[in-house]
Amino acid sequence: MTITQEADFCIDLHCHTTASDGALPPKELVARAHARGVTHLAITDHDTIAGLEEASEAAREAGLTLIAGTELSCLWKSHTIHVVGLDFDIDDDCLKQALERQNTNRWSRARTITDKLSKLKIENLLEKATDRAGGDVPGRPHFARVLVEEGVVKDIAQAFKRYLGAGKAGDVKGFWPELPEVVRWITEAGGVAVLAHPRKYKLTATKLRALVADFRQAGGRSIEVSTSGQSSGDLGFLAELCRRENLLASQGSDFHFPGAPWCELGVIMKMPDGLEPVWHHFKQPAGVPAAV
Repeated sequence: MTITQEADFCIDLHCHTTASDGALPPKELVARAHARGVTHLAITDHDTIAGLEEASEAAREAGLTLIAGTELSCLWKSHTIHVVGLDFDIDDDCLKQALERQNTNRWSRARTITDKLSKLKIENLLEKATDRAGGDVPGRPHFARVLVEEGVVKDIAQAFKRYLGAGKAGDVKGFWPELPEVVRWITEAGGVAVLAHPRKYKLTATKLRALVADFRQAGGRSIEVSTSGQSSGDLGFLAELCRRENLLASQGSDFHFPGAPWCELGVIMKMPDGLEPVWHHFKQPAGVPAAV
């Protein structure tokens, strides 16, 4: 269901554009969000803020509030983890340098994925994946599209199942910094570090509790309690984890492309009561109830 904390308020704090692995350019994504009733939006492209300038202009024209965002890759106990940064200073020099390093890491990863998939004998695989990424560094979804177009697999789901998903040849790790370093980049830029989609890491409950505890100890302030593809059980578990670690609650669709009704802008399961929303703690708080 669409989240509405107030009658005229809908917030989505996790989505992607063509600046990383999304299908829509920033301007089109903002227009789609606005058309779907989203009033507050954070674009969180992977390891970049390249789409924010175009998105900011579109948001001003639409009357939509845009919150600075990015989604940074890192490692925790050899697991690849994603940390969303929100409401940071986009002109922070240290963060800009960190994002440049992440971009270098992504190109190294893309070249390694290409090498790992060389047995498929697709000519100019990296160049084709880069084209699908609009000339930017390609991620696994871009490689997946090439595999479909080359007839290696029938669809993107099969590409991940056979070649790019967890544990497969194209699931390349090891190029990312450790979790505390990424949290520090965000917090020192004045932002809020949010643990993204905690249930998507396929960790046991015990390991996930350990991850959240380490994240909080590193300076993380929030976790995504409500995001796409979750069961009501996941929602309840994450809400309790949020309370237990005294963290702020965030939410986001993790939208990448149109046509997936389970992952659409502004369509998020309603957050359980009794949690403190992260957006109440932005520099310009959003959706704060009026004092009685």
